[in-house]
This record gives sequence, C-alpha cells and structure tokens, in this order.
Amino acid sequence: MGLFDKMKGELIDIIEWTDKEPELLVHRFIRYQNEIKMGAKLIVRPGQRALFVREGKLADLFGPGTHTLQTKNLPIMSTLSGWKHGFNSPFKAEVYFVDTTEQLDRKWGTPNPVMLRDLDFGIVRLRCRGNYSYKISDKAKLLSRFVGAGEKFYADAIEGQIKTKVVSSFSDAIGELKIPALELAAQYDEISSCVKDKLVVHFTRLGLDLLSFTLENISLPEAVEKAMDERASMGAVGNMNQYSQFQQAKALRDAASNQGGAGSMMGMMVGGQLGGAVSGGHASNAAPKVVVKCPKCNAQSPEGSKFCASCGGQLASDLVNCIKCKSSIPKNTKFCPECGSPQEVKCSGCNIVLEAGAKFCPECGAKQ
Repeated sequence: MGLFDKMKGELIDIIEWTDKEPELLVHRFIRYQNEIKMGAKLIVRPGQRALFVREGKLADLFGPGTHTLQTKNLPIMSTLSGWKHGFNSPFKAEVYFVDTTEQLDRKWGTPNPVMLRDLDFGIVRLRCRGNYSYKISDKAKLLSRFVGAGEKFYADAIEGQIKTKVVSSFSDAIGELKIPALELAAQYDEISSCVKDKLVVHFTRLGLDLLSFTLENISLPEAVEKAMDERASMGAVGNMNQYSQFQQAKALRDAASNQGGAGSMMGMMVGGQLGGAVSGGHASNAAPKVVVKCPKCNAQSPEGSKFCASCGGQLASDLVNCIKCKSSIPKNTKFCPECGSPQEVKCSGCNIVLEAGAKFCPECGAKQ
C-alpha cells in the first residue's frame, strides 16, 4: 500500500455523535488535524444539528439525516477553501454537534427569601420553587458566545446564569402584580405567565427558546401561615364575642375541675353560670356573675382580665361597687353600666364632688 493510500485511510469517512452524555449540549467531533475526506458520510440524528466551523467562522449547518460531503452541499466551505487538489481532496474543519432536544424539568428556586409588601401582614418574605424547559434555537450564537474552542459544553455551564435571571424576574413580577399574600395560592398561573414573558427576551439573547415556565410552590414564613390559619378559624367561628365568652367559661370550668375540694365547688358554680346562660338566665340557684365590662365596647370579660376579649381594649385593673345597685364596676366609672346611676356625689350646698360615703362636705360643712 502506497503512502497516498495510507494517508487516505487515515482521513475521516463517517462523522457522527452517538455517545450522548447527560446534560451535554454541544460536542466537538475529534479527529487528528481535523482532516475530513470529500465524499465522507455525515450522520445527524433527530434532535441534533451539525455545524462546520473553519478558521473561527461558521461554514455550514446540517439538520437530521445522512449527508454525503461534496462541493454541492458544502457551498460556503467550498468558497472558503478554494479547492485546489481535485474533487476528492481532504479539507479541514471543526465539526460541532448540538443537542436541540427539549431540556425538561430544569429546577429553579430562591436561595434567599423574596421580600413582598403586603397590606394584611406588612413585609412578608417568600420562598419559591418551580421548573422550566428550553431548547437551543440559535446554534451559531450559542457556539460563538459560550462554547468557543471547547470540546464539550454542559447545561450547568449556562443554567447558573439562567437561574439568577429567573429569581430576578420572579421578584419583579411579584412586585408588579401586587397580589395579597392570602391570594398567592390562587394566582400561580398568572405569576408563571408574567415571569415567562420577562424571561423570553433573556433566553433569546442566549440563543435559547424558553418553552415552559412553572411556579410549583410559594412558601410563607411560619408566623404568617399561623396568622392565616387563625384568620380562617375566625371566619369559621362567626360571632367572635360569643365564642370568646364560651372559651373563657370553658377555661374556668377546666381550671376548677383540676383543683379538687373547693375547686369542685367552683366548678359547680361555673357550671351553674353556664347552665343559666344556655337556658336564658333562668337556672335556679345560679351564682352571680363576676365580670368586668369593657369601657370601650361594653363587652363582658371575667374578673381579673387585663384586656377585652371582644375588642382588645385595656380593662380597668380595680373594681368598685356601684353606689346604688352595688354591682362591680371599674374604678372611675362615671355611670353604672347596670343601673345607669351616676357615680359622683355632689354637695347639696356648694356642688363640689364628694367621696363615696361622705356624710358632711369638707368645703362648706353641709350635711349630706
């Protein structure tokens, strides 16, 4: 075998990419000195594209199928090379195979919470996650911007930049949509659509097509979730005033039942109060209620309560008896909420305010 035949046998006869690695997007076909025989077979499988690059410039692009490399289907390469040695002369070019299949279920998430200004809960920190899919559209742009002279280009080399842009676009969308925290769960599709619209331009600049974008979950801080649960419970209860009174009476009964002896008697008294309340106040031998009336909303709370169970207003810490009906009322109350009697006694002679129980006026000495 002559030298020419030996050299001819070392030239490339078949160009193909079969050993696809996971996450590998671009593969450069390796051959000593990149020499390719005219008339060689190029096999491009579905989901692939083959790019010929000569002297740093894109020469030709081939889609799926089997191609015989001749001057008629290598017009740009023929122009660049200017064949001088005949039809079967070898030529030099770098061949890159590009994976154009859809890259499915690419995960994204927020490494740090996203801040949301909410009317109900103030500043809320959100954590989110989801997935997206894309495929390579502009092979030449991807090759020139990111691959260069490298032999292999993997998805994670570009997806770090993509995920950063995803989080940024999500933050913008949340701020623009102004969706209350209580309604976020019902707006996943709207949020996803808004974020996708923002990302399309960015993906195009990278030579990619964004095919889908999905928001899978939005997580709220534990304190906000607890507040939302409590608000839902309030809606289920209905009349909060009646519910608060029921809960307070139940707590008194439980406390009394756990003390024994005198506590059992207290439990019976509380039980009698509850029985009277349920039957409309006509239960026999019911002990008188010991309550404090809220000076703001006039709702009743158990003695010793510091805040109103209905409106949350602060209650008076000291109790006094009405000068007329002897009901327990907060100190400094001007009129009794039970009988309506004024709680200030004025001197019949000089009209100054006297202390409760005074028999003579300390100013004019008049007998009261």
